[in-house]
Amino acid sequence: MTAAARVLVVDDSATMRGLITAVLNADPGVEVVGQAGDAMEARNAIKQLNPDVVTLDIEMPNMNGLEFLDKIMRLRPMPVIMVSTLTHRGAEASLMALEIGAFDCVGKPQPGDPRPFGDLAEKVKAAARSQRRAVTAAAQPVTNTAVGSFRPGRRIVAIGASTGGVEALIAVLQKFPVNCPPTVITQHMPPTFTKSFAERLNRLCAPVVEEATDGARLEIGKIYLAPGGDRHLQIANAMAPCCRLLDRDPVNGHRPSVDVLFDSVAELAGRNAVGVILTGMGRDGAAGLLKMRHAGARTIGQNEKTCIVYGMPRVAFELGAVEHQFPLASIGEEILKITAARKEGSE
Repeated sequence: MTAAARVLVVDDSATMRGLITAVLNADPGVEVVGQAGDAMEARNAIKQLNPDVVTLDIEMPNMNGLEFLDKIMRLRPMPVIMVSTLTHRGAEASLMALEIGAFDCVGKPQPGDPRPFGDLAEKVKAAARSQRRAVTAAAQPVTNTAVGSFRPGRRIVAIGASTGGVEALIAVLQKFPVNCPPTVITQHMPPTFTKSFAERLNRLCAPVVEEATDGARLEIGKIYLAPGGDRHLQIANAMAPCCRLLDRDPVNGHRPSVDVLFDSVAELAGRNAVGVILTGMGRDGAAGLLKMRHAGARTIGQNEKTCIVYGMPRVAFELGAVEHQFPLASIGEEILKITAARKEGSE
């Protein structure tokens, strides 16, 4: 029997600590071994208890969660799940935390929320199983504007990601030139986070990155990120491909769902598409990527060694949906090789 994931809960609110503890202890695969109200208490508790995972509030007195996270990642790297308010400020801080090295982020519950903290227990268990990583330098803006060295063909790129996807998407998209192929992305994120993430990607990458809107036409040099929360992203209109936002029930427990996006790309673009599945928990996107491959699309999966969570890519690979697996650092270049126009004319 697998040992329970041992968790330290860090939050300056005793009420919030109690709620998180209750949610986690309700899962037999998780054990809360301690609580702390600030960074100093947390530091001592980490030394004494040696937890597998820490849940960490972003806004705390004396030393905020981001500062403490940075110290953890540099001095004693371990899986940390950030707990944030679902506000623009909270989203910005959460994205910074993910770049510093946090495993994932969850939003603080709203009044009347039927499932406080959602799948926090599952994330804790996945974090306990994850590979600990060395700290990487924060992403810096790039100016990859060499239009002459890349000539886009007619392919559309569709990317799906979940846990670990913030770092992974930055790594992939920073390889894209300003005239990249039209790219649509579904990344599992809480509501309000995707707008901030799109703005962050837009600052860090050469192409234009924006949160997808209903009816937005797919254009060369543009990347469209599915809004988090209440709608799915798909592509529509074969003559002039555009984004469509759908009010539908969650698929695979997610809304937006990678499978919904990939299914639409398989149907609309067929062989004129590239599907990419990156790090993430669960199986969302695996079946849709298989449909893309059966429709003639080229398909890529992130390899196990470079995934924060080798869940979605693993299932896709085992289904036969993945044509080739690559380490994260190579995926952006591989996408460009596939989508570049042939010398004798566009694909």
